[in-house]
Amino acid sequence: MQRIYAWLRAHPLWVDSVCTIPVFGLGLLQVVSDTTVDVPRWWWFLIVTLLSLGMALHRVRPLTATALVVAGGLMQLVWDGSLTAANYAMLVVLYTAAKSGPRWLSRVGLAMTVLGPAILLGRFPESQESSFRDNVIGFGFVMVLLAIAWVLGDSMRTRRAFYAELEERATRLEFERDQQAQIAAAAERARIARELHDVVAHNVSVMVVQADGAAYAIDASPDKAREALGTIAATGREALAEMRRLLGVLRSQAESEAYVPQPGVDQLAELVDQVRTTGLNVELKVEGVPVELPQSVALTAYRIVQEALTNTRKHAGPDATATVGVGYGEDGLEMEISDDGRGAAAPGDGMGHGLVGMRERVAMLGGRLRTGPAVSGGWSVTATLPYAGRPEPTSVAPGRTTLQGAK
Repeated sequence: MQRIYAWLRAHPLWVDSVCTIPVFGLGLLQVVSDTTVDVPRWWWFLIVTLLSLGMALHRVRPLTATALVVAGGLMQLVWDGSLTAANYAMLVVLYTAAKSGPRWLSRVGLAMTVLGPAILLGRFPESQESSFRDNVIGFGFVMVLLAIAWVLGDSMRTRRAFYAELEERATRLEFERDQQAQIAAAAERARIARELHDVVAHNVSVMVVQADGAAYAIDASPDKAREALGTIAATGREALAEMRRLLGVLRSQAESEAYVPQPGVDQLAELVDQVRTTGLNVELKVEGVPVELPQSVALTAYRIVQEALTNTRKHAGPDATATVGVGYGEDGLEMEISDDGRGAAAPGDGMGHGLVGMRERVAMLGGRLRTGPAVSGGWSVTATLPYAGRPEPTSVAPGRTTLQGAK
């Protein structure tokens, strides 16, 4: 059916011509069978032909169709004012002029809804078959029909303009939304570049210091020089990994903010204590064997927890509680920040820059992120951050650490 509708919309002339055939046939039948009208047959045949052509062309050539219908109407006023089935074309052309024709043509059509019947009444105030009173009633009937056709066409024009405005507004809002997302992503990448700069700069400075020490100790203490070279190699590999993650991140050279050491997983307890002071009940759970994390992974973990708790404070509600779970898995750091607040029903500002920042950070590390309503209610943020290598466990004993906030 969709193909049929598409074909019909693409061939309006064929469709209108087929619809005109019954009108032309009825008008021609009236010309042949009606012997009471004292008008030459060829004259009536010409009138019916002009009106039918106007109906067939009303969508593809509205101005030409209007001219043909007006010419047929004027020819009717010359000898006889009798109406035929072909006069239906006047309603169709008037509707099209009000719907899709120029504004001036629509106004002319509105004026003709009154002037046309009035001219017909003035030209033939009465006849052998009808009195003046009957013609006045007919005048009112014809005027109402023409007015209805014009009102329907003008309403369709207004509706089309309204829908076109809605589509334009939706397109513009979609474009602005994409721009906002791009701006947010660019800003977050610049912030990530600033933070990763600290990590790379620290590693390079360590390499420089170790290299100077190895140069001084290479003759007097080869073992210390060898140890310094090993440190340089390890630090260089870590710096190279950070530089690879940094590839593609654009940073404005005009920025001159001071660089400060960035927090990590070890500072999560302090972050949770700080959040508790705002009135939010938070529980921190750390599971698994803690390992030495690359600073980029530790920083990303801290920022994800920070942003998730910020969203909980803003959207979860006054009585909500939150849980921060951090687990040291075999291949990566697993995190889950959840709350029992309002979840998807929480009001938001529609910008979502915090979620964009999370995605950018996790994507740069090659991890996974999932955000959305939790099954048991509230909101949940789950992230998996792969380790940069296969780090060795620290000396901390295995177990589970739980920090419970006061109820």
